[in-house]
Amino acid sequence: MKQILEQLFQHRILSEKEAKEILIRISEREFTDAQITAFMTVFQMRPISVDELSGFRKALLELCIPVDLSEFDTIDMCGTGGDGKNTFNISTLASFVVAGAGYKVAKHGNYGVSSVSGSSNVLEALGYKFTNDEVILQQQLRDANITFLHAPLFHPAMAAVAPVRKQLKMKTFFNMLGPVVNPSYPKNQLAGVFSRELSRLYQYMFEKDKGKKFAVIYGLDGYDEISLTGKFLLRTHRSEQLLSPDDLDLPENTQKEIHGGESVDDAAKIFMNILQAKGTTAQNNVVCANAALAIQVMNDFQMDFSQAFGQALESLLSGSALKSLKMIIR
Repeated sequence: MKQILEQLFQHRILSEKEAKEILIRISEREFTDAQITAFMTVFQMRPISVDELSGFRKALLELCIPVDLSEFDTIDMCGTGGDGKNTFNISTLASFVVAGAGYKVAKHGNYGVSSVSGSSNVLEALGYKFTNDEVILQQQLRDANITFLHAPLFHPAMAAVAPVRKQLKMKTFFNMLGPVVNPSYPKNQLAGVFSRELSRLYQYMFEKDKGKKFAVIYGLDGYDEISLTGKFLLRTHRSEQLLSPDDLDLPENTQKEIHGGESVDDAAKIFMNILQAKGTTAQNNVVCANAALAIQVMNDFQMDFSQAFGQALESLLSGSALKSLKMIIR
């Protein structure tokens, strides 16, 4: 690791092969926490390259515990996190709304690192039991239209660096990898990212995945989702657009209206309040906007946003989304 670090400190870029090899060695616990911290810090100080991100991705997918969900046409809805905005669990709520609307969701997620509550934190608090049992995951998709893939159960490399990430309490390149290493290889993807450059890298990688339908979101004010607080960049397998809440016929939110609370308990209460159709208009709009985009992806953008938003809102207000959550917890 010393030689690699010295080269990186001299501004050298890793090849895809080198990036893959070093992440495999990290997963095999060859290095100390201090060495891993130094390695991750490099990518806080300069942009990650396409080759480096692709190499890290290939390593995680090669090492992952695979799960076969190929009988279902699924979508993953996952953000990088690391935007520092501490919103409530928008993408996770949107996932249940999409499931309640009748689409299959294979949600990949993890504990929060730079936020109060990640998707794994809130689902665990609500009583969901993490598993990598393929039979259970398949049954959840049949019964509830959704299943949850808790990243550490599938990715040994992520488990190996979890203590370091927890101590750092900041985004690292592992945040960049979360949405692109779903072990079930979904054919549809809604991904939110914390930087414009990363949205371009994601678009490049997804375009190399044959037949993949996708949308990548980057809020110009830093959000890794459609926050409705301002304009956002949308890259898909069909187009690239700069959109505003007004373009979606939705009012603009304030940051305070989508705040996620100060604890996991706060996040869980907000989560259930919204699923029980007791959320504010701002909360409902932001959840359904993200769900609507996912529904558009599933329909290859042959459905307009207003129709998709209507499906999402019906799922939320009718209790269908809540039913999906109750079924996977039971």
